[in-house]
Amino acid sequence: AFADWPNSELPKVSAGVYTIWDKTESFVYVGMAGARLKTAADFEVATKKKKVNGMRDRLGSHASGLRSGDQFCIYVADFLVLPNLSIEDITAIHKREVRMDILVKEYVHQNLSYRYCLTENGDQARKLEKLIVNGALGSPPLLNPAKLIK
Repeated sequence: AFADWPNSELPKVSAGVYTIWDKTESFVYVGMAGARLKTAADFEVATKKKKVNGMRDRLGSHASGLRSGDQFCIYVADFLVLPNLSIEDITAIHKREVRMDILVKEYVHQNLSYRYCLTENGDQARKLEKLIVNGALGSPPLLNPAKLIK
C-alpha cells in the first residue's frame, strides 16, 4: 500500500513494470520504470552514482502526490480527486488555503496500492507495460488505457 511508503525492499536501481489498484481491487494504472537502464553497464553506472533510479524513484514520485512531472498524479487529481471536491474545497484551493497536491497525496495513501515486477532492463519493462495496458490482465487500466498510450 502507498500508505506504507517507502518500501525498503525495492532496490535503489531497477527496471520494471508496476500496476496500481484501489481498495476494491479495481485496476487503476500501469507504468514502467528504468527506461534508460538498457545494459548491465547502465545498471553499474547508476549504482555507482548512489542515486535512486528506476522503480523506487518512480513509485516514490507517485507516493508524493506532486503533480509536477508526474502523469500518474495528474490523472489521480483529474479523475479521482477532482470529481469528489465540493465548491468549498475548490474555493479553498483557489485561495491557496489547501494544496491540490496534498489532496492527491492523501488520496493515493488512503486508497491505492501497487504491485511490481522487476525486469532485466528497461526495454523488457516497456514491452510488458504495453501488454498490460492492452488488456493482458483482463481489462485495461482506468487511468491510462491503451488508447491513451502511443
